[in-house]
Amino acid sequence: MTELIHVAAGVLIDAQGRVLLARRHDDAHQGGLWEFPGGKCEPNEPVEQALARELHEELGIELLSHRPLIRIAHHYADRSVLLDVHRVDRWQGEPHGREGQPLAWVEPGQLGDYPMPAADKPIVQAIRLPDRYLITPPEVADEAQFLQRLEQALASGIRLLQFRVFDLTRERWSALATQAAALCTQHRAQLMLNADPRSGIDLGAAGLHLSSALLHQIDRRPPGVGLLAASCHTAKDLAQAQRIGADLAVLSPVLPTRSHPDATPLGWERFSQLVDEAAIPVYALGGMRAELLPQAWQAGAQGVAGIRGLWPDESD
Repeated sequence: MTELIHVAAGVLIDAQGRVLLARRHDDAHQGGLWEFPGGKCEPNEPVEQALARELHEELGIELLSHRPLIRIAHHYADRSVLLDVHRVDRWQGEPHGREGQPLAWVEPGQLGDYPMPAADKPIVQAIRLPDRYLITPPEVADEAQFLQRLEQALASGIRLLQFRVFDLTRERWSALATQAAALCTQHRAQLMLNADPRSGIDLGAAGLHLSSALLHQIDRRPPGVGLLAASCHTAKDLAQAQRIGADLAVLSPVLPTRSHPDATPLGWERFSQLVDEAAIPVYALGGMRAELLPQAWQAGAQGVAGIRGLWPDESD
């Protein structure tokens, strides 16, 4: 079995929201491609220590503040790598290529213009996704109030939203989804429709979110879909989400939740084990609220997803 090379990598994001890329030397493995700065962990070296060392050696900076972003295991024909990627928002010094490597500050939306190793592709998606994924309440008693709450959530910084409403007629559902999509567009947020991709629904949303049941009813990524998300509960679900080309997943329930009181929670340890086997960003769902973000990041999550913990209540 090929030895797994453990790599610590840093996604440096400056005050303008740009991401730093470095170009690999032509004679290196995956030479000529662009990557996120970092390098191999020494035997028994903690990831945090390796990251600080590598960023100093490669860029001449001192690491001040960082957090886990995503872990990716990837198998090339000649080697296997485990990328332990951290988001870096604060450092001391001006990054420069100490080893003669070209550098580029790139807008997140332009990262696709830079050819990268295959292992780095999920990192790009993780950079572009926010740390909170709001799911709407499934019942809508008052549509005007629903839109008011949605606007409150968007004003508070929510940038990814799942429209998950079940108690309306198709016509009212479509009208409300269209209004929700318009609000999201105004706030530069992305609206995901929880819907059957075979229904032909196209209401200007950013993408589709598949239930765990629908996830196993399709065998390929639906054509014409922007972002594709999936609800997962098991390793089998996560594997299927990756097989059909999903861009992100939610994994639940992590903690006890009132909406599913009989479900056995995964707990953070099992959640982390399952996420470690995934090669796409995964949100923690079930008993989540914004205060749990640091714990979710440490467990390997992209962030937290939820209804009650993220949806504004009447007192807000």
